[in-house]
Amino acid sequence: MLGKFFPAGLFCVCYTMSVTANTVDSIPATVADNTGLELVSRQFAFTEGPAADRKGNVYFTDQPDNTIWKYDTAGNLSIFMGPCGRSNGMYFDRQGNLVTCADEKNQLWSISPQGKVTVLVSDFEGHRLNGPNDVWIAPNGGIYFTDPYYQRDYWTRTQPDIKEERVYYLAPGAKKPVALQTNVTKPNGVIGTHDGKTLYIADIGASKVYRYHIEKNGSLSNQTLVSGKTVDGFAIDAHGNVYMCGNGITVIDKEGKEIGVITVPEDWTANACFGGKNKNVLFITAGAGFYKLRMKVIGGE
Repeated sequence: MLGKFFPAGLFCVCYTMSVTANTVDSIPATVADNTGLELVSRQFAFTEGPAADRKGNVYFTDQPDNTIWKYDTAGNLSIFMGPCGRSNGMYFDRQGNLVTCADEKNQLWSISPQGKVTVLVSDFEGHRLNGPNDVWIAPNGGIYFTDPYYQRDYWTRTQPDIKEERVYYLAPGAKKPVALQTNVTKPNGVIGTHDGKTLYIADIGASKVYRYHIEKNGSLSNQTLVSGKTVDGFAIDAHGNVYMCGNGITVIDKEGKEIGVITVPEDWTANACFGGKNKNVLFITAGAGFYKLRMKVIGGE
């Protein structure tokens, strides 16, 4: 399927299979009893960027195939958009638009429910961004996104225009982002708490995860190391537990204490989000697969 164009709304029959989530001793208490990880489909090249809309439908990307998929609450899998600017990390805003890290041209996009694209950010101070990777939107509408440099085979350039690999903040109504002081080497995953007071950033270059306090103006303070693991993307539940994706999913509580591990049968687990009608299903993008896991908790993004 790599490189082909698919029209929006193409229906695809999916299948599920139950696999063991992990040994009993290491499964987080947040996972539902008597359940297991379910494979929805493994027909993709590399899945990324899951995000749930208000109804609980989950959208995710197959970046090498340049498509965004939709898995609705009835269990139907279809293509929402393709091509999609090589979208990677995604997040829904309060208006129902899907904000995506479209790194084909190193931009941040907003995609309406009808598929209309608006470019939110195209550069920083006249220089091309490295390649927006992950995004989180605060309750006030402010947008945080990471901009590491990963050389893509669909780019003509072979080096970055901006030397620093940063986290940026686009304030509500602003046209230009500001670079934040985060003291990270290669930011990747980013997520915040539902009250808009705390932000987590994965420094994949240093194998560290940091927690920050979000100030009223959107800046960050009080950097705190919460993990020494190599982490890609995040999910967070309503209790403040953080689901760190990489080698499976390691779960820590809001104090940074590890409370369990969810094993995923793929070489790499890229990202996760909560979705479903009741927001109590953890959806996981990992390698060629798209998985789901029933939980005792609901999402807290």
